[in-house]
Amino acid sequence: MTISITLPLPAGESSDGELAELALGETGPWRKPHGLIRSRKVYAAAHVTPKVLGNNTPGAPADIDWDSTLAFRRELWSWGVGIADAMDTAQRGMGLDWAATQELIRRSAAEAALIATPERTVRDLLACGAGTDQLDPSAVEPGKDGLAAVLSAYREQIAAVEASGAKVIIMASRALAKVASGPADYLALYGTLLSEVKEPVVLHWLGTMFDPALAGYWGSEDVTAATATFRQLIETHSAKVDGVKVSLLDAGHEVALRASLPAGVRLYTGDDFNYPELIDGDGSHYSDALLGIFAAIAPAASTALQEYDAGRPAEARAILDSTRDLGLHIFEAPTYYYKTGIAFLAWLNGFQPGFQMIGGLHSGRDVNHLVKLFRLADTAGLLLNPELAATRMAGFLSNAGIPSTVTVAGLVTEGLVAEGINA
Repeated sequence: MTISITLPLPAGESSDGELAELALGETGPWRKPHGLIRSRKVYAAAHVTPKVLGNNTPGAPADIDWDSTLAFRRELWSWGVGIADAMDTAQRGMGLDWAATQELIRRSAAEAALIATPERTVRDLLACGAGTDQLDPSAVEPGKDGLAAVLSAYREQIAAVEASGAKVIIMASRALAKVASGPADYLALYGTLLSEVKEPVVLHWLGTMFDPALAGYWGSEDVTAATATFRQLIETHSAKVDGVKVSLLDAGHEVALRASLPAGVRLYTGDDFNYPELIDGDGSHYSDALLGIFAAIAPAASTALQEYDAGRPAEARAILDSTRDLGLHIFEAPTYYYKTGIAFLAWLNGFQPGFQMIGGLHSGRDVNHLVKLFRLADTAGLLLNPELAATRMAGFLSNAGIPSTVTVAGLVTEGLVAEGINA
C-alpha cells in the first residue's frame, strides 16, 4: 500500500517553507526473538508518558499515564532487551520527581516479575537508577554535612531499588558534584555505598553534554584524571560492580576504559553516537549496552543482536549502522533534549495517546528537528505503522500551522481528521 505525506523541505533546501511529498518506505524486516538474546547484555532506557489531561507543566509533580508507560515497557521486553528505568531518559532531574520515581520503580518491577524466569531474572529484565534528586543541590554545601546528606539520599534510593528486585544503577549526583572537594570524597562515598549494596551494581558516569551540572565529576574536569579515579574505585570494589555505563560520547575513551576493566566487569556503552562499532567490538573486547536510543530502535537493535547470536556479525553491524543517522539526530546538541525525540517517535508509533511529556519537555525540540526525525525514522524502517505515523505527523504539522496531507492508496486525507481525533 502506497502512503505519502507532504512535509516541509529540509532546512537549506527551501527559504519559504515549501512543502514536498514524501513516499514512505516499508517498515524494516524486524523480528522478535524466540528465546533469550545471549550475545550481548543490553538495556533500553525507557521514557514515561504523562496523562493527557494531567498537569504536566514545568515544575509540577509528574502525573503519569501508567497504562501507556507500562505497556511501552512490555513492548520493549517483547524484543528481548532489558529496560533501564528511572534514568535520565525517564526525565530524572528534568520533570520526574522522587515520589513518581518510586512509583515507577515499583510498578516496573511488578511487571518484570510477571515475565521473569530462572534464566531471565528481574535483574536481567530491569535495572533502575538510584540517585540523590530528592535533595535540592542548592540546599547542600561542601563539607562533611553536605557529603552526609548525599550519602543518606543515595541510601534511600538504593534501598527502594533493592526492595523492588531490580538491579541498581548508581547514577551521578548533582549534589555530590557540588559538595565533593576532590577525588577522595568520591572514593569514600562510593566506596561506602558499594560496601553496603546487596548485589553488584552498575556505576553510571554521565557527561556534561547530558547534564551540565555534573562538571568535574570524579573530582576533576580533566577526563584522564577523572578516569583514573573511576578506575581506582572499580578495581577496589570489583566484586560489587556488575558493570559501568559511560555516557561521554567519546568512543576512544570507552575502548581504552573497556580494555582496562577487571575481569567480570562489563562496559555498558552509553554512547548514542558510536554504539554500532562499540557493540560490534574490536576483536578483543566489545561493549554491552545501556542506551536511550535503544528505546527508539528496539526492533532493529533486537534483530541485530539476534544476528550476533546466530554468528552473523557483518549482518548485525549493518543493521546497527542503518540506525546511526537517526541516533545522531535525536541526540544532537543540546543533547539533554534527546528525550523529546524518543517520546515523539513513541507517539508516532502508537505507544502513547498524545505527544506530551512531563514538565512540558515536548517543547524541547523545534518543528524542523521533528520533521527530520520523521524522515530519518522512515529511512531506517522504524515507522512501525506507516499510515498511523503519517497521520499523526500530518496532524502535528497542521496544529503547528503547516498544512499537511496524507495520501493512502490514492485517497487524500487531512492530518487532523484522518484518525478521527485531533492528532
